[in-house]
Amino acid sequence: MRQDHIRNFCIVAHIDHGKSTLADRLIELTGTLDKRLMRDQVLDTMDLERERGITIKLNAVRMSYHAKNGQLYELNLIDTPGHVDFTYEVSRSLVACEGAILVVDASQGIQAQTLSNLLLAMDAGLEIIPVLNKIDLPGAEPDKRAQEIHDLIGTTPGEILRISAKEGRGVPELLEAVVQRVPPPGGNPTAPLRALIFDSYYDRYRGAIPSIRVVDGVVRPGMKVAFGAHRDDIYEVDEVGYLQLGHKPAEQLEAGEVGYLVANVRGVREIRPGDTVLDAEHRDIVLLPGYRDIQSMVFAGLYPTNAEQYEELRDALAKLQLNDASLHYEPETSVALGFGFRCGFLGLLHMEIVRERLEREFDLDLISTVPNVEYHVYRTDGKMELVENPSLLPHGSEVDRVEEPYVKARIFTPADYIGGIMKLGQERRGVYRGMQYLDPTRVEFDWEFPLAEIILDFYDKLKTISRGYASLDYEFLAYQPGELVKLDMLLNGEAVDAFSVIIHRDKAYEWGRKLAEKLKDLIPRQLFEVVIQAAIGTKVIARETIRPLRKNVTAKCYGGDVTRKRKLLEKQREGKKRMKQVGTVEIPQEAFLAVLQVE
Repeated sequence: MRQDHIRNFCIVAHIDHGKSTLADRLIELTGTLDKRLMRDQVLDTMDLERERGITIKLNAVRMSYHAKNGQLYELNLIDTPGHVDFTYEVSRSLVACEGAILVVDASQGIQAQTLSNLLLAMDAGLEIIPVLNKIDLPGAEPDKRAQEIHDLIGTTPGEILRISAKEGRGVPELLEAVVQRVPPPGGNPTAPLRALIFDSYYDRYRGAIPSIRVVDGVVRPGMKVAFGAHRDDIYEVDEVGYLQLGHKPAEQLEAGEVGYLVANVRGVREIRPGDTVLDAEHRDIVLLPGYRDIQSMVFAGLYPTNAEQYEELRDALAKLQLNDASLHYEPETSVALGFGFRCGFLGLLHMEIVRERLEREFDLDLISTVPNVEYHVYRTDGKMELVENPSLLPHGSEVDRVEEPYVKARIFTPADYIGGIMKLGQERRGVYRGMQYLDPTRVEFDWEFPLAEIILDFYDKLKTISRGYASLDYEFLAYQPGELVKLDMLLNGEAVDAFSVIIHRDKAYEWGRKLAEKLKDLIPRQLFEVVIQAAIGTKVIARETIRPLRKNVTAKCYGGDVTRKRKLLEKQREGKKRMKQVGTVEIPQEAFLAVLQVE
């Protein structure tokens, strides 16, 4: 394919604004897939995506399009997620493109992630094609929303396309706009090979398979290639091709094209997104810029319920990291849970998705600990430590101060819910930075929040208050000192590290009391008394007691002297005392999940 007839573009938008439905119509119009293979959200290939109704993974597809000028064009489309937790997926796909379709819901208008994804696309230097979707809805206000887009990016009303992805209205005009407005890819087809890895996955039979955007040169079967991170290792290319809901082999991939290559790469760490594929004979050339390292926002422990699955979990995490570059992990041990891994995620939804994918795709049974964030702990001797696991927090006398991460949050909401959102922000220790009206009915809030306050249930609360209309986007701001303490949960005087949290002093009592009550309900009664305590250092701030199961040892005493009964009861009491000293409390899996539901 001639380089000037190639168009690489992606679709970006807020969650549920119609990205995947629009991708369906584009695939349908170009005849990319047979009609019998078509279904709703065809690019959402994971079961989890279809169950939850959201896009989790970027997905690429090649389409052939006969334009009105009589020329045949190769269109490479990348569908991207809309949720804030998967922003990194969006940023990776943008680097492989020259243009972006910005989809805005004609009834909801510009939302938090619309703005966030637009800024990412503009930073990447992409040509923006603004599109108003869902114009068929009764509540659609296309003129009003077109003005919002105009105020945001300065485009003329004639450049804003109005479509209904569901009905297919306006989609042929969008295809023409892609051909006309998106510039063809650059790159030198005669130069030595340089290709960017923007995604990858592991196939048990063919090894690690990277998805690539060829920047310079050509890649074809039989070539010897190397990867920028491991230039000494040489691989022979077995197969190249393009992506079309599966792998379609081709003779070669030229400069500007998007596709995949198979080279029997067995080591999962050999390939990472952002790396450069090089010609083995020209390994000294300059590497492509790649991606910035992503910073994990939320940390939690993942432990197999069966200790024998530890090795399987390690291999599964390594393979999943190929497909999800924003996942970080390292080994750790817990007294209560045994051997596992401390994992870094971009948010609570990302954590849920990773855990579910591990359980489904690799047949694992896992327990996750309380999510928390990374703290900067300054010791009295001036040294600074990064603490992501509360159990590693030094003793109070050794700590000078603890700093926690703050994020800058952007909330879009109808004006009717201003009062409820202000109250929620104050409850979560938020710092109010201002509010502006986008129009008479919608406002934009600017807040600064401690990250620890918004990772658990803030998004759910926000949606509840606003009846689902509010949207949230946040980005890391800075570390700030706070009045933070380590709260331990003790069972019969022994701390269970899986329940430990770092929390603000003002909230410690309430959290400790509610968690103690939950554990009392969830931990089954033992043959001995179980004392549940919440403690800050040596100070106990809450206590609950689970009464022991008691056998009726006096049942066979039919009358006679009362001393016989007393003797039996005393013997039982001594036995329970010994049992308490050596007995271990059985903690069910539900108890570890209960921490996530403390309100």
